[in-house]
Order: sequence, then structure tokens, then C-alpha cells
Amino acid sequence: MDLVLNAGPVVKLVLLILVYFSVVSWAIIFFKFRVIHRATKDSERFLDFFWSKKRFDLIGQGLKDYDHSPLTTLFREAYQELIKGQRQRREPPEGSFGSDADAGDITRTLRQAAVKKSEFTTDLGGVENAKRALRRATTQETQRLEKFLTFLATTGSTAPFIGLFGTVWGIMDSFRGIGQSGSASLAVVAPGISEALVATAIGLVAAIPAVVGYNHFVNKVNILTGEMDNFCQEFLNIAERMVRGD
Repeated sequence: MDLVLNAGPVVKLVLLILVYFSVVSWAIIFFKFRVIHRATKDSERFLDFFWSKKRFDLIGQGLKDYDHSPLTTLFREAYQELIKGQRQRREPPEGSFGSDADAGDITRTLRQAAVKKSEFTTDLGGVENAKRALRRATTQETQRLEKFLTFLATTGSTAPFIGLFGTVWGIMDSFRGIGQSGSASLAVVAPGISEALVATAIGLVAAIPAVVGYNHFVNKVNILTGEMDNFCQEFLNIAERMVRGD
């Protein structure tokens, strides 16, 4: 503590900046650990729930139990697009193109086939909308999971250099003091240099946890992103099979 109090104003400013970086970095580490841990656990539980139900309507009713999973958001957005893309089925009026029975039957058959084809095309359009919704939701969820990680990367890359700047400045002050006193004994040099080296030490203290946390969270986010991509493909495969009636 005496080393900090006896340091020059520039070194004190550097130390204050490094303390700020360190405190904010630890706050982000604890926050992201909680967020990503919940997202990972809820995603595992949601996938088990998803494959156990196998019906979109039943799955949609149980989403509230997996609010922290990004997969829940993906399913909700895509399922809503599928619902919007559905077209209300209707039967064509009978005998509207003549009184002949055979001609009427043929006409009804052709019109029904046209209606079914239109419904099939509309449903496929719903799948395309769901695909775009999944892509958009994946981007949003990835950005949410990566939020604040850039601060950790910035702290890890800049804090050592900020500390080094404080050290260099402190050593310059020490040599200036030596020149003014006219003595180069160890008793005169050592206190100033030790005060300057504190800046480098605190810079490393701020940078190391930030780098470790950043690498850990980036790895976890990449795993979740891979799960989201796989889920998108599985969802679209199921939706297309449902549309084709396979």
C-alpha cells in the first residue's frame, strides 16, 4: 500500500485505470459464467424434451421451462413462422362448371388437386420463412451470448502494456530523482523502481483472469452455436417431412 501511495501522479492514474479494468472484468466473468452455464444446462434439458415430445404443438406449450436456452428462442421464432405460413383449407363448390356428372367429377378432382398444390406451396413457403427466422434468431442469440466478451479481450491485450507504461514512467521519475539528489546508491534507487514495478504487476493481475475467462467463454459460445446450427437443421428436416406428409 505504501508503494502505491508514494507513487507519482501518472503511476497512480495508471493504477486506477488498471483497477477499473480488473473490477469490471471480474464482474463480467461472474455474469457470463452464470448466463452461459444456464444456457448450457437448459439447452441440454430442452433437447431431451424436444425429442421426447416429437410434436411441435406440445413442445410449444412447454417452452417456459427452458427460458435460458437459446434453442428455445430458435424454436419459438421458427414455429411462429410455420403457423403464419399455414393456409386454411377449404373445399371447392361442387357442380359449378356444368350439370354432367362425369365432367363435374373431373372438374372437382382437378380443382382439389390445384388447391392441394397451392396449400403445399404455401406450407413450403412457411418452411422458408422458418429458415430465415432460424437464421435471424441464431445471429441474435450468438450476439447475446458474446455480449461483453470484447471487454475481456481488450483487458487481456491492453492491461499489460498499460502497466508497462506506468512502470517506464515510474523508472523515469526514479532516474530524475537520482539526478537531482546526486546519489545512485541502492537505498535511493530501489524505492522508486519498486513503486514503478507495481504497475506492471497489477497490469498482469488484471490481464490474466480476463484472458482465461475470454478463452473459456468463447469456447462455450462456440459449442452452443454448434448446437444451434444442428438444431436448425433438425427442425427444418422435420418441418419439411411434415409438409410432404412423409
